[in-house]
Amino acid sequence: LKVRVVRSSPPSSQFKATFQESYQVYKRYQMVIHKDPPDKPTINQVRLVPVSFEDPQFKSSFNQSATLFAKYQMAIHKDTPSECGENEFTRFLCDSPLEAENPPNGPECGYGSFHQQYWLDGKIIAVGVIDILPYCVSSVYLYYDPDYSFLSLGVYSALR
Repeated sequence: LKVRVVRSSPPSSQFKATFQESYQVYKRYQMVIHKDPPDKPTINQVRLVPVSFEDPQFKSSFNQSATLFAKYQMAIHKDTPSECGENEFTRFLCDSPLEAENPPNGPECGYGSFHQQYWLDGKIIAVGVIDILPYCVSSVYLYYDPDYSFLSLGVYSALR
């Protein structure tokens, strides 16, 4: 048995060279030990979208996100349709006091409010509303399609 410690952040050349192999071990472990389905969302199925009606990705996915929010609120929290309409969704999860900022020494995506969208088979199945700040990431809210609750997307999102 040989054990290596490789730097993951920032990723070292050893980390990059063994990433796919490590990921396959992780995926098998999750499926065998935690009974995760093989189609659990992967990093390629997660999109970080700035909360801005000027952003094309945000605009194009807004209706799908708002519909998913209503489905979640009614199923999980027993809200009435009038309590989770587009206006309520916008007020609760899209209107943010944070100003988007993209300093040269900050993260590639910049600072501000984001919707971390989880896509599967061409549709959004969960959205994590997060604020990325200079010294932390704040999880504001997470909603998901109740039909996919078996994926434990809240746990996955928190760990991610």
